[in-house]
Amino acid sequence: MTAEETAADHFAVVAVASSAGGIHALSTLVEQLDAELPVPVLVVQHLDPRHSTVIAGVLNRRTRLEVKLAEDDERIRPGIVYVAPPDHHLLVNADGVLSLSRSSMVHFVRPSADLLFESVAGAYGARAIACVLTGTGRDGAMGVDAVKSCGGTVICEDPGTAEFSGMPEAAVGTGAVDFVLPLEEIATVVRGLVEVKRQ
Repeated sequence: MTAEETAADHFAVVAVASSAGGIHALSTLVEQLDAELPVPVLVVQHLDPRHSTVIAGVLNRRTRLEVKLAEDDERIRPGIVYVAPPDHHLLVNADGVLSLSRSSMVHFVRPSADLLFESVAGAYGARAIACVLTGTGRDGAMGVDAVKSCGGTVICEDPGTAEFSGMPEAAVGTGAVDFVLPLEEIATVVRGLVEVKRQ
């Protein structure tokens, strides 16, 4: 097997979106991920743009991974969780370099899960995992469609057990979701995917 085939055979990034109820859901997810996670995690959580955010600090206390607010022109690295700052879209390019944007809101939100997922799909194709957690509204549904159409894998919190079912229901409604799981099982599946593909 060539190096190129090996590279194409493993996941390179996990992108996660959440809104209402998301701090608890994200805490549950990152708490169960290993410090040696072989991929970076990119997070869009809808936050009030009028306030500075403590989300990175809150999540840092719950996980052995490093959690930080994403910075413009930053290169992503495995085992680090990058959170979109309030009022900024978070995008990634094929070189693994982040960009922050204050372009128009999408579905009345900035940051937008759709824009993150679409950028991950374009940059990583089949090597991307997109994950939709609790939240109101439809943000993320167009993005999971993009990830799936580029060969990536989509995980969604079970709308029946999510604190807020809007975002998970919209994602499941696309028909593009590979796994619909209770929140407590999502990290196990993510770990299994990124670790199995490395072997």
